[in-house]
Amino acid sequence: MARQIKRIYRSRRNRMIAGVCGGIAEYIDWDPTIVRLLYVTLSVFSAAFPGILVYLIAWLIIPGDFEGGL
Repeated sequence: MARQIKRIYRSRRNRMIAGVCGGIAEYIDWDPTIVRLLYVTLSVFSAAFPGILVYLIAWLIIPGDFEGGL
């Protein structure tokens, strides 16, 4: 029985800007709204977490979900 490798992709269905938080939510099987709220909360209340820069880097690194349908 072959094991399928789970990969992270930017979401096409659960996207607000680029689908990064939606893709993370699909990967960990959480609600995208919770992931977005956690991300914004961490970005606002932590001076050591440059949220916008991390999001932009994730946008460049995480591939898009080209196989998923709308």
